[in-house]
Amino acid sequence: MMRALSLALMLCLAAPAWADAGHDHGAEPAVGNTNGPARQPDGSVFLPKPAQRQLGLRTLVVQPAELPRAIELAGRVVMDPNAGGKVQPMSAGRIEAGPNGLPVVGQRVRKGQVLAHVVAATAAIERSSQAAQIAELRAARTLAEKRLARLRDLSDTVPRKEIEAVESELASLSARIAALSAAVGAREALVAPVSGVIAAAYAVAGQVVDARELVYEVVDPAQLNVEALAFDAALAADVASASLLVGEARVPLRFVGAARALREQALPMLFRAQGEALAALALGQPVKVFVQSRSTVTGMAVPAAALMRNPANQDIVWVKTAPERLEPRVVATVALDGARVAVVSGLQPGDRVATQGAALVNQIR
Repeated sequence: MMRALSLALMLCLAAPAWADAGHDHGAEPAVGNTNGPARQPDGSVFLPKPAQRQLGLRTLVVQPAELPRAIELAGRVVMDPNAGGKVQPMSAGRIEAGPNGLPVVGQRVRKGQVLAHVVAATAAIERSSQAAQIAELRAARTLAEKRLARLRDLSDTVPRKEIEAVESELASLSARIAALSAAVGAREALVAPVSGVIAAAYAVAGQVVDARELVYEVVDPAQLNVEALAFDAALAADVASASLLVGEARVPLRFVGAARALREQALPMLFRAQGEALAALALGQPVKVFVQSRSTVTGMAVPAAALMRNPANQDIVWVKTAPERLEPRVVATVALDGARVAVVSGLQPGDRVATQGAALVNQIR
């Protein structure tokens, strides 16, 4: 009997104990997933192949080269005087719609198209003076017509030169009456100076405008100029090429020239751009212009999207050192053309730098 009790006690001690409902002490800690992306103690990232495909990771093997040194300038988009223009009335008056109504911003127009009319505004005293002059001229024209009729009846006895003089006087009076009549309530047609798009519109039906007041601004969105400010006047003589970054598209710029007078202690430089990508820009929009000089720098070209920041706010790139391991490298860079940068230190020839998906890799913890 005693042996049976001892065996039962031993079995009870060996069996696991189960708590009642509501009195459990939590589940056992789960074992971490060592097959997923993770940041290693040394700062590198373990990234399995399936995760690399999900993140769209792409790499680029870098090699040193002589790259043109670039300078980043602050600029703004301005109108090309040969591909844009302003519409202003020559005299004050009231706005009236053109044959197709008043155009609005963004509407495409053709060169010579009538955009609106301006009915000349004249004071009451001026209108009455013009009406009085017209009445006098009409009375004189009536007398000239009667005198011409009498002379023609006596054409056999009257010299021909007298008849011609009266005819000339009659023609002059008719022309003066027509000119004064046209001046009363005259309409000035506002036409598009170039073919393009309405960039700015300030016209409303019935609006009273002054002479030389800006009513419309027309611009060709595929031809724009960019004005950049350089604080080193010697840069104007060392421009090899220039570019502008519009979204992800790199637009080449053609250097037109530099001013000969400083503006706010800077030298204005003018560049000309062409392309469909310019349609995303607006007049006056601030942009960054990357000017490449004739001098070069030794470095490795990588896309600007490959640059990241570490917790110390340093520039880094992610280098693939193994099939499933990426390592951060602190680098020093020089701007190239807005889309690329030149890494001058921190990389070795043949390193495989992450160019796409680097931002997602940088977020792995």
